[in-house]
Amino acid sequence: MAGCMWFYAHYILVPYQRADASRHSRPRGNLSDLYPRWLGARELILYHRDPYSQEVTREIQTGYYGRPLNPALPGDPKDQQAFAYPVYVAFLLAPIIDIPFSIVQEASRWILAVVVVFTAFFWLRASQWFLSPGLVGIVLILTLGSLPVVQGLKLQQLSLLVSGFIAVSIVLINRGRLFAAGILLAIATIKPQLVVPLLGWLLLWALSNWKMRKGLILGFALAISVLLIGAQWILPGWIAEFFAAVSAYRQYTGNSGSILTMFTSPVLAVALTILIVLGMTTIGWRVRNESADSQNFVLMCSLVLATTLVIIPTTALYNQVLLLPAIFLLVRNRNFFFTGHSVLRLTTAVAGLAILWPWLIAIILAVLSLIRPRIDVLNAWPIPLWTTFAIPPLVVVLTTSLLVSRLPGKTLKPTVFESSRMNLS
Repeated sequence: MAGCMWFYAHYILVPYQRADASRHSRPRGNLSDLYPRWLGARELILYHRDPYSQEVTREIQTGYYGRPLNPALPGDPKDQQAFAYPVYVAFLLAPIIDIPFSIVQEASRWILAVVVVFTAFFWLRASQWFLSPGLVGIVLILTLGSLPVVQGLKLQQLSLLVSGFIAVSIVLINRGRLFAAGILLAIATIKPQLVVPLLGWLLLWALSNWKMRKGLILGFALAISVLLIGAQWILPGWIAEFFAAVSAYRQYTGNSGSILTMFTSPVLAVALTILIVLGMTTIGWRVRNESADSQNFVLMCSLVLATTLVIIPTTALYNQVLLLPAIFLLVRNRNFFFTGHSVLRLTTAVAGLAILWPWLIAIILAVLSLIRPRIDVLNAWPIPLWTTFAIPPLVVVLTTSLLVSRLPGKTLKPTVFESSRMNLS
């Protein structure tokens, strides 16, 4: 499954994109999502240039696309690839700004692959899903061969790094290392849209027992203060430029709606977002007193991360690496779904098919590439993507069902893990 997914990316998706770009005279350079951040950080730190400026944006386009974009050419991409991150991402990238980007690009693929492996491993630990070494290996291989991770590695996307920071921070919270966890969460705000909902839940959790949990807030407050003050010192007034860059990004990419917008209307999507946030807040309030090493705490963190992908105004596939903890917990507690009522079983079956679909189609396309004309296989490139945007809402529904069943006052059937613990005892 993992091998066929990489085959699909290398020999079907990328060749199709190259052929399509050639037909439409669309430029293709290094196409690395890391490059705009790397060049912006380099120009800021070494030459004191504003990474949000039009001049730096054109230099970014020269590397990313091979030449600056020309609005007069209909085939040119709309994505300007401007520097649209908080300035303090430059501090994270500072150690590599003197290295030629060709080396950075190649090394970053391997570094991010290692990050993904450790991310999956840490989420297994956080979810207390103790597997044999062989099964852990299978989980790690499937994670590396999942469509979101493949795309993230191909693009060298910092979302993979942020997901690693989040996973480590949750494990640190599990172990009582709250101050260190707060520092990592502050660093993870280099992609604030992925972290803000989780920060909201963790703030509620920490305030519910300030005496014991204040370290999380203090660590975050100290780290984010250092980052913000350092950013202001190196580029005064950057916050206004950052928000302008984000606003422009949403306009020129057309990425102004959430997954909910894809399935509903913009007005209904806003209403649903409000209801979902209220629902998550209600559930969070019910579990705010759970200890950091409890299943409900990790379930709530997983639910918030999955919900984030549903409500934020972006649909980037590589962000779905944040679904890992929820999927692990759903599989670990599979008996709850298989023995539930018919609607729950049907939803579980649909979600399972949606998650497996990209792998299954990748296998079929790999086989067809041996017996069918190449053009037919290339034209089938969208099929593995058909279910990708249905996965986050389905995971949210199932994770919510599992967590609600475990709220205080509920009578529960033992989970797989709990049953095994009772048998061992």
